[in-house]
Amino acid sequence: MGANTFAVSDSDWETQIEKSKGLVLVDFWAEWCGPCKMVAPVLDQIASENTDKIKIGKLDVDSNEKTAMKFGVMSIPTMILFKDGEPVERLVGYMPKERLLQKLRPHMA
Repeated sequence: MGANTFAVSDSDWETQIEKSKGLVLVDFWAEWCGPCKMVAPVLDQIASENTDKIKIGKLDVDSNEKTAMKFGVMSIPTMILFKDGEPVERLVGYMPKERLLQKLRPHMA
């Protein structure tokens, strides 16, 4: 977990995500996933630079299969952007920071 991201689990999903106001990007990841490790520092940077606009949560798919299955996460990293608890954007695979921001900016405006 980076300094600016927080852990999400099956048990606290409702409180952390569904009842959350504003934007939360959830990174579905796993310890063994290379691209997940590559995107982690990028997400941490985005979180630290946009603290007033977006929060970034990380859900380990190996220990939280229920939520990963609920959202049909088949490959990781998958990042789902939630606005006021509703999914509004899905991003799959590693993306450099600028490409990720291109997808997120319209929602942060």
